[in-house]
Amino acid sequence: MTASKIDTYRQVSSEILSVLEGEVHFVTRMATVSCLLSQAFPHFYWTGFYMVDPYTHNELVVGPYQGTLGCLRIPFGKGVCGKVAETETTQIVDDVSVFSGHISCDINTKSEIVVPVWDSTAELIAVLDIDSTYHSSFDQTDKDALEYILQHVFAEG
Repeated sequence: MTASKIDTYRQVSSEILSVLEGEVHFVTRMATVSCLLSQAFPHFYWTGFYMVDPYTHNELVVGPYQGTLGCLRIPFGKGVCGKVAETETTQIVDDVSVFSGHISCDINTKSEIVVPVWDSTAELIAVLDIDSTYHSSFDQTDKDALEYILQHVFAEG
């Protein structure tokens, strides 16, 4: 499974970077990343971004995504996404039911990975949230690949 996962990430990473070449608008970039990741990995149940609210600077607001209805707003420090926004550190949660303070936007979510997104000035602009309906769906391969994609799409793009 790991070899095919790595191959899939290589392919989708190449597609994302190719499609977005020359595109500067960050919402367009987020929509494209969400779409292509969701299509590449069938077990990605919800794939999308929560953007830092530019008015409050302490809350995330739902951005482009693929999947069921997401939470509209998440305060920093609350749930997995809020924790990542607060700590600016990727979180992998094998079982959301045992994550203290988990926000259940969709009862079908069993595991998730959330990755911080920085712009070219190293300012946190969003988090990428990917949910799965299976326990323990994410690992170091996902973390490394997603961080690579986001670095190249947002911090360098």
